[in-house]
Amino acid sequence: MKVPFADFKKHYKQYQTEIDQAVSRVLNSGYFILGPELEKFEQEFAELIGQGFVIGCASGTEAIYLALAVCPVGPGDEVIVVAHTAVPTISAISMTGATPVFVDIDPQTYLMDAAQVENLITPKTRAIIPVHLYGQMVDMQPLLKLAAKHRLFIIEDVAQATGATYKGAIAGTLGDFGTFSFYPSKNIGAFGDGGAVFTKNKEHFDQLLMLRNYGQSKRYYHDIVGINSRLDEMQAAILSCRMPYLKEWNSRRREIASRYNENLADLSDVLQTPLTHADNEHVFHLYVIQVEERDQLQTYLLERDIQTLIHYPIPAHLQKAYAYLGYNRGNLPVSEHIADRILSLPIYPELTDQQVDLVVDAIYSFLKDRNTRLSKPAAAGTGLKQVQLSQSGSPVAAV
Repeated sequence: MKVPFADFKKHYKQYQTEIDQAVSRVLNSGYFILGPELEKFEQEFAELIGQGFVIGCASGTEAIYLALAVCPVGPGDEVIVVAHTAVPTISAISMTGATPVFVDIDPQTYLMDAAQVENLITPKTRAIIPVHLYGQMVDMQPLLKLAAKHRLFIIEDVAQATGATYKGAIAGTLGDFGTFSFYPSKNIGAFGDGGAVFTKNKEHFDQLLMLRNYGQSKRYYHDIVGINSRLDEMQAAILSCRMPYLKEWNSRRREIASRYNENLADLSDVLQTPLTHADNEHVFHLYVIQVEERDQLQTYLLERDIQTLIHYPIPAHLQKAYAYLGYNRGNLPVSEHIADRILSLPIYPELTDQQVDLVVDAIYSFLKDRNTRLSKPAAAGTGLKQVQLSQSGSPVAAV
C-alpha cells in the first residue's frame, strides 16, 4: 500500500527503543494489574489534561459507562447524544440501561448542534454527551448553560480529541467528566485497548476507583456494585512513554490537514474540506471530506494503493441494534446526508508530504476522469484564478 490509512509498524520502529524498555520494565517487575505504572500514568495524564483526577480503565466505552454510573444514570433515564459517532459511545449508554436520545449535527463541523438540544430535554433527561468528533471540540458554552439550567451532567467523549482545546480549555475539562480512549489509532494510543476518565470532583474520583475494580474499597471489601475495567500495567507503561510526544504528533496532524486544505481548495465546488470552528484548536484525529461520488472515489483510490475509511457509514439511529428506539430515516437529516458523502483520508504523524500529495493527485485525477467541473470561470475584475490540471492531475494556477 503506497498510502495506508495507518502505519503502526512504522510508528513502532520509530519509537521502538522506548517502547521496548517500557514493556521490559513491566515484565521484569512481575506487577501487571493496578501497579506503579498505572499510578504514574494517571498522575502524568492528569497533569497533561488539567487540575483534577484520572483513573485508567479498560476502554473508552467503559470510560463513558463508568462516568454515567457515577452520576448515576440508569434504567428510566435519558441521555442526549449524537447519532453521528462511533457506536461504542451509544453502547456505553445502553450498558447503564438508560435510553439514548439522538440530536442532529451541525452541517459544517459534524458536531452536536447545541441549538437543538434544549427541545429534547424531558423530565427523564439525566445527562448530555458531547462527542468531540474527528479532533474538534463541540461548542460547549451553550451546553454548559443548559446543563446548569436543567441540572444535568455533561460527560465529554474525548476519544478522538485528546489535546484539543475550546476557548483555551482542554478537551475533557469543561464537563463533569472527560472520557478518553487509547485505542491504537487514537492521537495517543496504547498497543491494545485502554481508556481513562478525568474529573475535578474528588468524591466522583473515589467512586470511579471502586467502580472499575468490582466496587472494592479495599481488597475483598465491596462497598458498591462495580465491574472489572482496569488499564493494565503494560498499556500504562507504553502510554507513559508516548505521552511526551502528543503535542508534537498533534502539530504534525495539523500540518498535514493544512496541506490537504491548501491543495484541495480549488475543488470547493465539488468537495468539502473540514471546517475548524474559530474557538477551537483542532487536533485532526481524522481528516474527513465530503464528495458526491464517495464510494466511487474510495474504490478509485484503493485501486491506486491509497487506503481510506468512512467514519461513519450508518448513523446510530439507523443501526439495527437501535431499531427499538423507533427512529426512521428523515429524523436526523444532516447526519443522514453526510453519512452518504463523507470519506476519511489518511492522516497520522508518520505520513509524509509526498504521500499527502499522492492522495491529492489521485483525487484530482478521479474528478478529471469523471469530467467534473473543477472551478467556475473568474468573474471580471475579481482577480480569482481558474484551475487547470497538470498532466499528473495536480492543480496548476492559470491567471
